[in-house]
Amino acid sequence: MHTSLNFALQLICEAYEREGSSGSKFRYHDLYRAIKACIAEQEIPPNWRLPSTRVLAERLGISRTTVNTAYELLLLEKVIVARAGSGYRVYSDTLEEAEVPVAAGKQPHPYPALSALGDAVLGNIGLMNRAPDVGIAFKPGLPPIDIFPINRWKNLLNSYWRHIRSSDLSYGQSAAAEHLRQQICNYLYVSRSIRVNPYQVVVVSGSLQSLYFIASALIDPGDRVVIENPTFPNVQAVFRSFRAEVHAIAPDREGIQLQGENDLRNIRPKLIHVTPSDHYPLGIRMGMERRIELLRQAAECKALIIENDYEQEMANVREKTPTLFSLDKEQRTIYLGTFNRLLYPSIRLGFMVLPPHLVPVIKAFEEHSHRFVSPSLQMVMGQFIERNHLYQHIKNLGEVAAERLAVFRQSFREHIRSMELLETGFRGLHVVAVFKEPRSVEQEQTLISELSKKGIAAFPLSNCYTGQSPQTGLILGYSTVSPSAIRHKLQIFREVVDGH
Repeated sequence: MHTSLNFALQLICEAYEREGSSGSKFRYHDLYRAIKACIAEQEIPPNWRLPSTRVLAERLGISRTTVNTAYELLLLEKVIVARAGSGYRVYSDTLEEAEVPVAAGKQPHPYPALSALGDAVLGNIGLMNRAPDVGIAFKPGLPPIDIFPINRWKNLLNSYWRHIRSSDLSYGQSAAAEHLRQQICNYLYVSRSIRVNPYQVVVVSGSLQSLYFIASALIDPGDRVVIENPTFPNVQAVFRSFRAEVHAIAPDREGIQLQGENDLRNIRPKLIHVTPSDHYPLGIRMGMERRIELLRQAAECKALIIENDYEQEMANVREKTPTLFSLDKEQRTIYLGTFNRLLYPSIRLGFMVLPPHLVPVIKAFEEHSHRFVSPSLQMVMGQFIERNHLYQHIKNLGEVAAERLAVFRQSFREHIRSMELLETGFRGLHVVAVFKEPRSVEQEQTLISELSKKGIAAFPLSNCYTGQSPQTGLILGYSTVSPSAIRHKLQIFREVVDGH
């Protein structure tokens, strides 16, 4: 091993032994503090190369997941940086940017320890997807933002402010919330055949906040939660942060498998999170028989189902499949929807539809946390639905997305030789590209870093998996990029992939 790596490895191991003697329950936190102390005390100088996660894990006798988590925390604080081709290095401005820990031998400040929940949330932050801010190609989760009817939205917003009275600027304005909840009910009835009372609708900033409310209300440490494998990394992060016992089940061609050891009656979960309209990220539509079986098993083990309908109508333009919520006769299903993926992400507006028995506790958490989403935003969104603008926009969105998907697929197949697109009948706003020859998670991450330098964003497929042997690949958003830009960016993509 290179002399500099031996030097850093030795210092980190010694510091880790010291930190480990403090009695902490979390090894990643010991390692994080050990590396940070070495850097803050200038034992490891700026720009110094750190050992790889594999080497450090083997030397310390811990899992690579533990090392990855520690490195993720250091990356978030800009104590270290990840550089393509050279691994992890100490950030050159670390001493100015990062919090400097108390030096050895000095009396520490009497700060209270983090709660168990705080430690768990900190430890799982590395699971969450965070796309680099390098432009819109090919960032997943973006709709065709260039076709959003900005002028219609502006006119509704201007009308709101023209007619508002000063007395309406207080904490109240329940009329805006009531109007939006009613319009969401109308929208769900027309688009998804869901009949629901406005009382059951809770307006949130997006699906992640919905999950946080649900976990806060229902999950105690050790409770069992079933998720799909793969699924949204953020879903894993939330439930693991609440210290749930997560059971990840792979789908087959009909959706999440429910036989044998995966039978819910054997697992006895409290919550089941699924994406039945289009499984994320693979795009499998859950069959009708599987939906009925899921509801039956959930009822037998007294579990609740979270139906994450993350792109709503986009997955049901051609074939209308009943939602779990509409099929559920026992009111065990929580329906999640978001406008962030239909309109534009920064709108930060979504909703959940609750079984009546959960409404009081979720609304109590809502009151404790943020009171409400902006009344002006709720009123404008309600009018946007009422005046038929949302339906027209979704129609346009579907047409534009279909055109751009065809261009993306054709251009990808013509130019990219070392990867292929998964073909699972996906109807959403992203595609999954996998390697024809097996690649490691480290190679996947390096490729994403190299693409980022060229102004191309991608999510790692491996982040969506739970387990030691995830499939590697890229999740790519195509719909917000014009056809000419798709072709141009895929040429750059090819150069990076070929070089990689």
